[in-house]
Amino acid sequence: MPTSSPTWKFGSSLGADPLVMFQVLKASVAEFPAIKGGCFSDSATILCWMCNLSLLSSFSFSLALLQWFLPTCAISCLATGIRDDIPGNSDENAVYLDLHKVRQVHRTGYHFQPPRNWINGPMYYNGIYHLFYQYNPKGAVWGNIVWAHSVSRNLIDWEALEPAIYPSKPFDINGCWSGSATILPGNKPAILYTGIDTQQRQVQNIAFPANLSDPYLRKWVKPDSNPLVVPDVGMNASTFRDPTTAWRVNGHWRMLVGARKKHRGIVYLYRSRDFMTWIKSKHPLHSAQNTGMWECPDFFPVSLYSERGLDTSVTGKNVRHVLKVSLDRTRYEYYTIGRYYPEIDRYIPGNTSADGWSGLRYDYGNFYASKTFFDAEQKRRILWGWANESDTADNDTAKGWAGIQTIPRTLWLDKGKKQLLQWPIEELNTLRGQKIQVRNQELKIGENVEITGITAAQADVEVTFSLPSLDKAEEFDPSWVNAQDLCGMKGSTVQGGVGPFGLLTLASEHLEEYTPVFFRIFKAKGKHVVLMCSDAKSSSLRTELYKPSFAGFVDVDLKDGMLSLRSLIDHSVVESFGAGGKTCITSRVYPTLAVSKKAHLYAFNNGTEAVTIKKLNAWTMHRPQMN
Repeated sequence: MPTSSPTWKFGSSLGADPLVMFQVLKASVAEFPAIKGGCFSDSATILCWMCNLSLLSSFSFSLALLQWFLPTCAISCLATGIRDDIPGNSDENAVYLDLHKVRQVHRTGYHFQPPRNWINGPMYYNGIYHLFYQYNPKGAVWGNIVWAHSVSRNLIDWEALEPAIYPSKPFDINGCWSGSATILPGNKPAILYTGIDTQQRQVQNIAFPANLSDPYLRKWVKPDSNPLVVPDVGMNASTFRDPTTAWRVNGHWRMLVGARKKHRGIVYLYRSRDFMTWIKSKHPLHSAQNTGMWECPDFFPVSLYSERGLDTSVTGKNVRHVLKVSLDRTRYEYYTIGRYYPEIDRYIPGNTSADGWSGLRYDYGNFYASKTFFDAEQKRRILWGWANESDTADNDTAKGWAGIQTIPRTLWLDKGKKQLLQWPIEELNTLRGQKIQVRNQELKIGENVEITGITAAQADVEVTFSLPSLDKAEEFDPSWVNAQDLCGMKGSTVQGGVGPFGLLTLASEHLEEYTPVFFRIFKAKGKHVVLMCSDAKSSSLRTELYKPSFAGFVDVDLKDGMLSLRSLIDHSVVESFGAGGKTCITSRVYPTLAVSKKAHLYAFNNGTEAVTIKKLNAWTMHRPQMN
């Protein structure tokens, strides 16, 4: 894949009158392969193409007309345009909107960010990472979903290709929703996805690459034998979606489909010998009462004794399995770790965490519709998640984009075998630039210490706190079972014993705005309880935003008196990893003062017990090549 800077193609001989130009383009839409077909043949896309042409700089447009259609252009172009630095693209299709035309003050610098997305099927194939994501070519709100497609050689620099799948046949004419990728024998990729058919049913379909010799797998074909799986009589056809990556046991493929039966969340199990004819099992793989619709399920093995990832089909005595579901009712996720019995196709969660809404989460913040894949080259399992906006839909539309992906995370089983650990992929370190260090800095009661010398709005910060004494830790009330409620009650400004201490990210100079990421330590019977918070209440002066106090408890032993935190700060997102990735929280925030060069970073302590920054390393993060 090319790594040089892209060349943006502009220019037209259509004339100077924008309204004439609009009519000519509209009449000629069928001649443009990049927008030909039901998904893109609309007026918004025609306007988008007008934005791309050099006529915007060569001729005078009325300001009113420009303001009318520019937001639409920003939404529509980024995933539908064609790049001339991708082999095989012809010059007449190389019309693409430069990202600087839509880059807003809160647009991220190093996170994966198309204009609009939900996660689908990431995969690694023949040296290239593929990310398929749900995208709306007609707006910055949900709807009109197609499968956009980007490729990378390092999971950091990304190139946008044309959409891989879009509604075109009776089995998906009303939408191409989530799904997964599977590598079949003979090294042949396949995509299983949910389509919305002519009867508005959710049905499961398959697509294959049109040309396996194309390293980027640009074109995908959908056999007319679709759909492969339809809801049974008596099943709710509107809650039957998101097929998983398939796995193979004794010559039979298995896949799961998320569903709901009354108030019970379910993953139905299907089997196949040839990957085309699927038979529903007599019983689901697993279900749980009072959890509601299970969407975007994920099911995969983890090693008991190694941090290396496993292929999805691996089973055995040295393996446990993870079942993750996204909860349609609550808009967060939970997972369990348990045993999979392939001889009876049953999954039984372990007893170390709840199997329900209060269960373990990958991330306790803005994180949903996640998906893992096995990286066969690096022998690791990688987690992607969608960090949805906390802004209003009107503001999303006005700024022309919505939604980002979190930084890809390597995922493995903790040595205690009770939870998963997560850490940003090592490739992210290649973006690190200017570095500063702090060593053995004491944080006294009520003290804020500014961390200078880096770009605070776009940074990677790793800090280890030393806790000289835990004697002043507050008593823990056993009724405090909800970490988010506890964080809302005991925020960063509420003085405690040991804590709150941590970082004030995306802070304005005089702290009118800041997003604190911090710990607070309590003492309970025979142990200490560690609360981790990422509190958006003070993140912005704007009042119409969703500004929750995200939080999770951290299962960590404090015998050595050390507690670590890593935060990835990127303009409108703060991803934080507590205690080496035991508890992770992502917050979406929209400061009005603490933006770009006016953003500051502080370490703070608001507890009566002093704490020490044992070591802190922070880097300014460079921008990768991004779509």
